[in-house]
Amino acid sequence: MKELIEAECCIPALTPPDYFGESVFNDTEMRTRLSKSTYESLKKTIDIGEAIDTSIADEVATVMKQWAVEKGATHYTHWFMPLTNTTAEKHDSFIEVTADGQVIMNFSGKALTLGEPDASSFPSGGLRETARARGYTAWDCTSPAFVKEHTLYIPTAFFSYGGEILDNKAPLLRSVEVLSKQGLRVLRALGNTTSKRIVSTVGPEQEYFLVDKKYYEKRLDLMMTGRTLFGAPSPKSQELDDHYFGILKTRIVEFMHDLDIELWKLGVSAKTKHNEVAPGQHELAVIFNRSSEAADNNMLVMEMCRKVAERHGMVCLLHEKPFAGVNGSGKHINWSLATDDGKNLLDPSDDPSKNAQFLVFLAATLKAVDEYADLLRLSVATAANDHRLGASEAPPAIISAFIGEELDLMVDDLLAGRAYHPTDRNQTNLGVKTISLCTVDKTDRNRTSPFAFTGNKFEFRMCGSSMNIASPCYTLNTVVAETLSEAADILEKATDPDAEAHRYFVDTVRAHRRIIFNGNNYSPEWPKEAERRGLPNRHNTVEAVSALKDSKNVAVFEKMHVLTPKETESRGEIILENYAKQIGIEARTALDMVTREITPAVVDYVYDLTQITYQQMALNVKETGVRNILSTFNNYIDQLYNATEDLKKAEARAQELTDTEEQARFYCYEVLPCMSKLREIVDSIEPLVPENRWPLPSYVDLMFRV
Repeated sequence: MKELIEAECCIPALTPPDYFGESVFNDTEMRTRLSKSTYESLKKTIDIGEAIDTSIADEVATVMKQWAVEKGATHYTHWFMPLTNTTAEKHDSFIEVTADGQVIMNFSGKALTLGEPDASSFPSGGLRETARARGYTAWDCTSPAFVKEHTLYIPTAFFSYGGEILDNKAPLLRSVEVLSKQGLRVLRALGNTTSKRIVSTVGPEQEYFLVDKKYYEKRLDLMMTGRTLFGAPSPKSQELDDHYFGILKTRIVEFMHDLDIELWKLGVSAKTKHNEVAPGQHELAVIFNRSSEAADNNMLVMEMCRKVAERHGMVCLLHEKPFAGVNGSGKHINWSLATDDGKNLLDPSDDPSKNAQFLVFLAATLKAVDEYADLLRLSVATAANDHRLGASEAPPAIISAFIGEELDLMVDDLLAGRAYHPTDRNQTNLGVKTISLCTVDKTDRNRTSPFAFTGNKFEFRMCGSSMNIASPCYTLNTVVAETLSEAADILEKATDPDAEAHRYFVDTVRAHRRIIFNGNNYSPEWPKEAERRGLPNRHNTVEAVSALKDSKNVAVFEKMHVLTPKETESRGEIILENYAKQIGIEARTALDMVTREITPAVVDYVYDLTQITYQQMALNVKETGVRNILSTFNNYIDQLYNATEDLKKAEARAQELTDTEEQARFYCYEVLPCMSKLREIVDSIEPLVPENRWPLPSYVDLMFRV
């Protein structure tokens, strides 16, 4: 036995290169298994956006099926992103019954390229009638297929019988194409004749909380809504800043290790992991990828976070604000533009003032962010994210852009007609000989900005942790494509493109300089300054959706061929529907918890206090402490009853409303305040009740006992 153990210890462990992407039908598998002509044809579509040759579908399907079966797959699914903020899948087996009653494994090109799920139960925002149920899924070959849990997953776009888009993937793919088209026009005008395609690259940073499953299952609010509707503050939370980048608990280390392995097998380049600011909060960041594939990968990240956590007896909370009083969770989207031949179009180089390409793409991006700030705000609007934005751990609902000290100095000089002289980067070893000389960046980072330039990319920090990044990505791609098209119109007529690029930069930035803010977006002065600048401040989702009443916001999607006006308007309708439904679920959950758990527990405890008071009176004890406590509880019970009744009435009234916008507004401005009042009372009562008498796990249990 000893020899066996020693022999096993000598077996080298597998390292990530041994299994990274082993469950993905990636470039290596395609190049090895497909015929040369089919592989080259497919690669042209994936890499440079050429129209797909449908004649290769049968060969690709046969090879993909064989590879998947070798990986243990028995089924396939067209994996898509309906407008539910989640993914959807319908599993079909590969088997076909033969004439002699046997089965064979078969998968045709038609089955690969086109599926037909039922579309009737997915949100459409009025695009189709309920009775019109037919829907289709179309293969997205730019995002690789993969095997998971004995099924071949095929990324797809989802649309209706009438051709209307019903998902987030199709507009993302359209936005990628139009961004490439307009960006290439700019590059050609500036003399670039070699680049064949431009893509937006994205690296999401996923934040999440972990809680022990046994406590989660005792909290109806967490199970139904993803956040705690009640909960008194913990004696200690995040005020000591000791959780951020702190030592990982052993249980968390094991979870994160298993999560990395699962993601690496699926070809997801999980890179960075650490504790976040709030107790029980963590982050996982992945390496940049093309935005369409990055969107797929992030959906896998969220799914694997949940599944791996369950294996470890925990639950992963992806809600933007699961706990009041501590930081919520976001998903920072690091967005940039790159060519197929490896050029980062947002790389400023040593002297950005002489980099015409950078100047044009920077100015176009800033213009897009200013002109379409309402759309960018809308792209991250949810009931959950409303709790996070502006709550001192996330930027407010005001769009602005941070460009840093170096670029701000350059802007000052160029707008004043002065020559810009780049500054050298500082170097330091902190005065310690044993520390190597370190070169620091030319500008600091701004973690309070919603749209911050960080060296060669922008960090869009408003996206919520539970959201599908496809929506903010296709919105950003679309509006930048629009401003690039305007820049191309100017540059294509220029006799001196470089000089015209500089003029374009100066004119554009001067016209849109209000969007640049390098200060503290968390400060109370900033909203006032933003209002003075004329920047919109859409405080909540209901107000954010009103952006679609501005015709230019609908027109830009139509002009760039990303969404039709009806498709755009339907998305606003769906956002309001989901908002009302989510707040409605929260209200009914709060009522259920108060009526069936909290009030009975409080009344039982008050009854015991009453019995003590009777005993004291019978013994002629003149002690007043218990009576004072009892008086306090009686007052709280009255308040609890009244607040519960107010919420019941408000929720009932909301349910009677049939107009989507009116109902959403009522939930926002009438129901939510009733919920807040009820929470205030419950949270005041909780610290007065003994721990063993309170029916809910506390914030200490949830955030510290993991």
